[in-house]
Amino acid sequence: MTKTTYIKHQLQIQQVKTTFSQQLCQQLQLVPVQAPILSETGTGIQDDLAGHEQAVSVSVKAIPDKRFEVVHSLAKWKRHTLARYGFEPGEGILTDMRALRPDEDSLSAKHSVYVDQWDWEKVIDETERSVAFLKQTVRQIYAALLATEASLAGQGERKHLADQVYFIDSEALAQQFPELSPKQREREITRQQGSVFIMGIGGQLKEGQPHDVRAPDYDDWSTLSEEGFTGLNGDLLVWHDGLQDALELSSMGIRVDSTALLQQLELSRQQHRAELPWHQALLTGQLPLTIGGGIGQSRVVMQLLQLDHIAQAQCGVWPEEVKHAL
Repeated sequence: MTKTTYIKHQLQIQQVKTTFSQQLCQQLQLVPVQAPILSETGTGIQDDLAGHEQAVSVSVKAIPDKRFEVVHSLAKWKRHTLARYGFEPGEGILTDMRALRPDEDSLSAKHSVYVDQWDWEKVIDETERSVAFLKQTVRQIYAALLATEASLAGQGERKHLADQVYFIDSEALAQQFPELSPKQREREITRQQGSVFIMGIGGQLKEGQPHDVRAPDYDDWSTLSEEGFTGLNGDLLVWHDGLQDALELSSMGIRVDSTALLQQLELSRQQHRAELPWHQALLTGQLPLTIGGGIGQSRVVMQLLQLDHIAQAQCGVWPEEVKHAL
């Protein structure tokens, strides 16, 4: 790669990130804020993702009686922040999150130890805890993606996003492709539709297993929706032509209220977490109702610039150079 090509590539990455963050703030009425990279162990603020990932532990010499962890995401921190500063329904925040997830089962063209994402959260009211509002929010996020893609058109970039998002519940998806595994179902429905939002991820399907595992204390995956399915969350996936595979851009959802939290802690046999400070704050009405999620920055760059490896987005190297960059 020449210097000219390298610089052009870096400028395009910056354009994607800057344009999308601006568009997202405009669509969802978000305010950009600064965010931590460490969370104190034992407060309940750390996000447990699927529940088995080990966080990077950090000791701070100046504070010897406490332990800290590199954040997995900021789902619970954001909600605490919205409460602390009195944000009202319709108002929200956007953070530029950085994290390390060394407990990934495997690394690939789509998976890295390093995580960079737009982490956002917005206060809602009780009437907005619905699939209809979830879909409306997804469409707003997708509009920000389409606007960002359009900004690249003058640089010769082709269109790679479908015109609109196709919505399907994970239970309906399982019924449509009963012979396929959940990941195979994701790939097939995304191949067919181009852009898909799969709803209801975390709860048990009729076949006996969840589509995918979710922690019990941020997304609401147990509430019965107005459409007759379980769960008020989901994942946004797009079809990546170069990889010939589905690329997950976002995991998001309406967050648990006190009823859903207790229900999901029981379903996941983690009732003891109800005693943690963050969980007590939610159960005693000190935290607002919210919707939120994370949107992978490198994944968005990969899709809009049609990069075939996440290292091209994260550290500017091409696949054949990856082993020398890690």
